[in-house]
Amino acid sequence: MSDSPRIIKKYPNRRLYDTANSGYITLVDVKQMVLENIEFKVIDAKTGDDLSRAILLQIILEEESAGMPMFSSEMLAQMIRFYGSAQQTIMGSYIEQNVSAFLAIQKKLQDQAKQMYGDKMMITPDLWKQFMQMQAPAMQGMLGNYLEQSAKLFMDMQQRMQDQTRGLFSAFPFPNFAGAPQTGADEEKAR
Repeated sequence: MSDSPRIIKKYPNRRLYDTANSGYITLVDVKQMVLENIEFKVIDAKTGDDLSRAILLQIILEEESAGMPMFSSEMLAQMIRFYGSAQQTIMGSYIEQNVSAFLAIQKKLQDQAKQMYGDKMMITPDLWKQFMQMQAPAMQGMLGNYLEQSAKLFMDMQQRMQDQTRGLFSAFPFPNFAGAPQTGADEEKAR
């Protein structure tokens, strides 16, 4: 197999053309490629621009509109507020790290399920639900640790930003800006 991603061309008529299979495909087909971990790249047939992110966002929009959404309106509104702010790049990195950590937890649970039910046994949704119910206390513990680590990661990131900001602006004549917040003993020394 080739290491290069599968190329999908998007034409002005909004149709997607899979160059590997020489045929038109739908967003459902692209979603299936994502689910099967098939690496692909969507390019604009006219300009050559990479449209992969736009297509993936379109799939997310359709998923959010149908059935049970993953994101609440408040969460989506908060995400919008991050755009254009200083936290935009930090928040993107933070979310990626959290998703990676969550996937690691999910993999551990899947490995445990395989040990209990065997490698050759097909894990059906009902079997997975039964396994998750048996693992509820362990899952709560793992998620609790995950949330704790996530909060610590965010606080550390925020502290680093504050330290960098202090370092960056320490040359400016703002009183008490470059130094760490003063304690009562520090204020007494300053008098």
